[in-house]
Amino acid sequence: MATAFSSDGEAALRREPGPPAAAAAPRGDLDGFYEMGRAAAFVRGGGFRKVALQFPDELLADAAAVAARMEAATAAEMYVLGDTTYGSCCVDEVAAEHVGAEAVLHYGPACLSPCRKLPVLHIFGQQPLDVGRCAEAFRELYPDRQSRVVVLSDVVYAHAMGELEQQLCPEYPNIVFSRVVCGDPPGPAPPREVWQFGRQFPVEAPGGLQDCAMFYVGAEGLALTSFMLTWNCCPFSSFDPATGCGRRETLNVNRALMRRLYLVERARDARVVGILVGTLGVAGYLAVLQHLRELLRQAGKRSYTLAVGKPNPAKLANFLEVDIFVLVACAQNSLLDSSDFYRPIVTPYELELACNPAREWTGNYLTDFRDLLPGACAHVELPPAVPAAEAVPDISLITGEMRAAHLCEPPAPQLPPSTTLACRDQTWALAEISPAASFLESRSWRGLEQQLGQTPVSKAVQGRRGIAIAYEDEGRKQP
Repeated sequence: MATAFSSDGEAALRREPGPPAAAAAPRGDLDGFYEMGRAAAFVRGGGFRKVALQFPDELLADAAAVAARMEAATAAEMYVLGDTTYGSCCVDEVAAEHVGAEAVLHYGPACLSPCRKLPVLHIFGQQPLDVGRCAEAFRELYPDRQSRVVVLSDVVYAHAMGELEQQLCPEYPNIVFSRVVCGDPPGPAPPREVWQFGRQFPVEAPGGLQDCAMFYVGAEGLALTSFMLTWNCCPFSSFDPATGCGRRETLNVNRALMRRLYLVERARDARVVGILVGTLGVAGYLAVLQHLRELLRQAGKRSYTLAVGKPNPAKLANFLEVDIFVLVACAQNSLLDSSDFYRPIVTPYELELACNPAREWTGNYLTDFRDLLPGACAHVELPPAVPAAEAVPDISLITGEMRAAHLCEPPAPQLPPSTTLACRDQTWALAEISPAASFLESRSWRGLEQQLGQTPVSKAVQGRRGIAIAYEDEGRKQP
């Protein structure tokens, strides 16, 4: 799970040139796979003159051909985004704004998180699905024709759900098919309707969603994990189109939840928290950053906000002072497996469980950080601060030491905590710095220094060839 968001790049460096991956479109069917007609109509209808095309790594081989056909069909300038700032499932508005794009065409799998600024058209790529075999696997998993089942699918198979519905609905009167939707609902969702993860479906069971089973069409991955943790009261089954096999999901959700609750306990023990910015395009990310900063301040913890792009163990190991990180990312990328990292990584919901005494564990897991904001369905107000003398002591379940489990009283009014004046250089220019930056500046090692004007200029020479882990001349004896 970690490699989906935090790859160290080794796989890309070692990749040999060759034919496109199996997930890519057949060369002769670009128009159908990439839905050229729908994309061109979107560009022409919006009057866009500059459009960014975002591809995942496995589809980049077709990027040039798609861009050329789109320019010919629309007379608009097309810019291919060669690398995503964060996860490829999110729309990279940051990279699109570098070229002044007016809209984005997002290709491949998507988390369907709502964007903040640019109009977006999602083109998932119509992967083939053996509908007959899928229906047969469904009948084997659910022999009772009265079963209440909600059918979910990976977005790349959404185009085939209508045909599957035609085959199964006459036999299963209580089956419900979800629809793939982009963006938020126009208003508050009806009480017996679910609108989450870019899926919308009604809940018709008398006991609500907990009386339904879930059938997922797609391969095992982050999307299925998010569904299973969020709707952990429902039994899950799945059908993998690549293998043609259906199965009951045997992932022990309770064990996965126990692991996440252990991380909540680690967050309670932490004194310094690093807030990782894992998205700059999902709507509401600035509001949740401010929400987390205020939560940590009242909980008596120090916080640093870090924007490091795609997090990996090497990057985060530079911040040894941080006890735990919280990742603000889309719903699919929030559940980052931090077993390879030097410090644990939690989600905003887990940090709230750790720091907000008013929030209690109910068994419902939240992966969308927007649900925590004021006015959202799962927002919980912070309780009043308790004086230290009246606080009930709490014992850590990990270290066995006493710790604070209450919110601190706000400090006396003073200068804003992030404004400090410091001498910048010999000209006595004043610069505004933050205490966090000042603390990091006080460390003995601060990275590479430019030393402008102190290093002699030399002519360019032939360098080593290959990649850093295996240069071409390594292993050869020097003369």
